[in-house]
Amino acid sequence: MAGVLGMILAGGEGSRLRPLTESRSKPAVPFGGSYRLIDFALNNFINADLMRIYVLTQFKSQSLYQHMRKGWNLTGITDRFIDPIPAQMRDGKRWYEGTADAIYQNVRFIELANPEHVCIFGSDHIYKMDIRQMLDFHKRTEAKLTVSALRMPLAEASEFGVIEVDENGKMIGFEEKPANPKSIPGHPDMALVSMGNYIFEAESLCNELRIDAENENSSHDFGKDIIPKMFPEGEVYVYDFSTNKISGEKATTYWRDVGTIDSYWAAHMDLLHEDPEFSLYNRKWPLHTYYPPLPPATFVDAEHQKIKSDGQLNCWW
Repeated sequence: MAGVLGMILAGGEGSRLRPLTESRSKPAVPFGGSYRLIDFALNNFINADLMRIYVLTQFKSQSLYQHMRKGWNLTGITDRFIDPIPAQMRDGKRWYEGTADAIYQNVRFIELANPEHVCIFGSDHIYKMDIRQMLDFHKRTEAKLTVSALRMPLAEASEFGVIEVDENGKMIGFEEKPANPKSIPGHPDMALVSMGNYIFEAESLCNELRIDAENENSSHDFGKDIIPKMFPEGEVYVYDFSTNKISGEKATTYWRDVGTIDSYWAAHMDLLHEDPEFSLYNRKWPLHTYYPPLPPATFVDAEHQKIKSDGQLNCWW
């Protein structure tokens, strides 16, 4: 996988997840007791043996940086790295103005790595994907851009980029967060939506980013600007996430956007099912993270609780 570079967008402020994001960025929010949201994207890369990864950070990144330094440090391994890149304002004194601008401001790292393909993934979704399978599809179709997609109820699709494809998987239509999303032909209650994961042919990516950066009317976003410009040219394909297979697991298309407190809670409740659709226990697809050296949990029966002299309840756990 020497010709592949991974770039993970991890600068999200996560305002809809407050108070969980009062002191940390969205990708650093804990999940499932032991994990951080970014761990799932990182594990998808590592389990696919894609180990040249830049993680682009921005808001309240210290918690995320410490987690990566302790749990995702590949220092000393030749040609393999997971490097957090803070917003450095290389292109003027401004924060990232969109997802495409975040990559553009770090395009120098792409040039230094000199890859054939660049995988640009989000960092705040709960799912498993063998990225090698999407990469194989990207190479087979000779696409300049491949977008991963899944089916979603039409009623929920307006929160995502909605895609139309032909019989060969080529993108023939795209709308970012439309008020009236188009349904899948023959399935009036479902829409095909973007997961926010992209594989670009590296040269095409750099060219498109430079053109977009010079456009004063652009919002510098992949969904709003880059994809709508590229797909009419005929070399943008759509990867069907439902075809992705994970060793040791039943067929699944589990993917959750945990951008709100309600969706974050619902994703946790999914873990409590007797046979959860998203498993944390597949040894063939290990989910690595950093486990801090904490003491074991202790549970004390209510009858052993004591009342302090000042009347406050004193509990141990």
